[in-house]
Amino acid sequence: MPDAKVRHLRDQLIRAKVYLSLGSTRSNAHFIRELRLRIREVSRAVGDATKDSDLPRNVNDKLKAMEVTLAKGKQIQDDCSAVIKKLRAIVHTAEEQLRAHKKQAMFLMQLAAKTLPKGLHCLPLRLSTEYYMLNTTDQTFPNQENLEDAKLFHYALFSDNILATAVVVNSTVLNAKDPSKHVFHVVTDKLNYAAMRMWFLANPPGKATIQVQNIEEFTWLNSSYSPVLKQLGSPSMIDYYFKTHKANPDSNLKYRNPKYLSILNHLRFYLPEMLPKLNKVVFLDDDIVVRKDLTGLWLIDLKGKVNGAVETCGESFHRFEHYLNFSNPLISKNFDPHACGWAYGMNIFDLDEWRKQKITEVYHSWQRLTAMEVGDTPSRSYNIWNRTMPIDRSWHVLGLGYNPNVDQKEIDRAAVVHYNGNLKPWLEIALPKYRNYWSKYIDYEQPYLRDCNITP
Repeated sequence: MPDAKVRHLRDQLIRAKVYLSLGSTRSNAHFIRELRLRIREVSRAVGDATKDSDLPRNVNDKLKAMEVTLAKGKQIQDDCSAVIKKLRAIVHTAEEQLRAHKKQAMFLMQLAAKTLPKGLHCLPLRLSTEYYMLNTTDQTFPNQENLEDAKLFHYALFSDNILATAVVVNSTVLNAKDPSKHVFHVVTDKLNYAAMRMWFLANPPGKATIQVQNIEEFTWLNSSYSPVLKQLGSPSMIDYYFKTHKANPDSNLKYRNPKYLSILNHLRFYLPEMLPKLNKVVFLDDDIVVRKDLTGLWLIDLKGKVNGAVETCGESFHRFEHYLNFSNPLISKNFDPHACGWAYGMNIFDLDEWRKQKITEVYHSWQRLTAMEVGDTPSRSYNIWNRTMPIDRSWHVLGLGYNPNVDQKEIDRAAVVHYNGNLKPWLEIALPKYRNYWSKYIDYEQPYLRDCNITP
């Protein structure tokens, strides 16, 4: 094995530390001095090595010298029960340290995922300044007559991340057979509205049409209409998502992300009201990259279903029993614990069927009836779990934001790849092997990016 010698040396260090702590060997001053010398030599030789080729040339001499010293320790200490007791104590201590490090690593990973890099903080400030310096006539987008043309291909994208939104739009347009038939409906928050508009004014998406709206333009979307808005502003909900240090650690830490407090994360449930003249729309998350033409999505017969999506049954934790509370009689009565979940991030929605089946009302009723977290996965499950048409898995491949072992063949066949998980491609913690799929759609020579020191 390429690390056989490294393992042997580390085992020697463990045995040496056992002898160093036993009463019978500690009383032998000459042996203890020799043992400490050998521990220093082997520790220096091993260092941070992970394979044998990392070790120094003279490592064999250190290994043999340590074996001689350990043999002396064995002669001095012949009480096996004392050695076993010490080894058990070492194992117990190591396990406790491992648990503590895992807990800390999970917390730090969540913290890194929630932290906005300096460059992405600088970008909207720079863009907003430029936008408000424009004349009013220069603040409008062309081809706005396409926004309600149901014959075109429409996309909905809700985000406060300008660079991520740019990648989604760029990758879709560059892989489209006829970009002029594609229309993007981007909604952002008040803070990023001017910056988002300025980005696409300065970097128009070719022949495609784009619309950028401020969520506050939807005056009908208020707490008297939407139960989720009332929940989002409640003190208990804010405490749940922000004061995680007070919460008991649990396996659903990933759902305790403050992003779920943003109404942008729930706008998908109001698509029919937002786009009243359209009959179909493709929803795109801001952490996806389009790699092939998507027009085939509009040809899929959803057979009366509301949502077309890739199922995620291949992974057991996406069964309903793993994230719905079946101790609640409302849940156990209405849901199958073994039912498949499905992927969100690239979905084709039939808005006509949505209106006909009154899905938004169904969503509101579940919000009122159940004391659930507002997190993404639970809320979508209550809404349209049995109104979803499975589509071919090649349309949407997930896992690039947490899984370093996604099948390369699946990625190559995928129309859309999704960085779901904490390791987003715009963060330093991203998986390097997947970053290029995202960064290839960014022009890092763009002046705004250079000014904010945003680099590959």
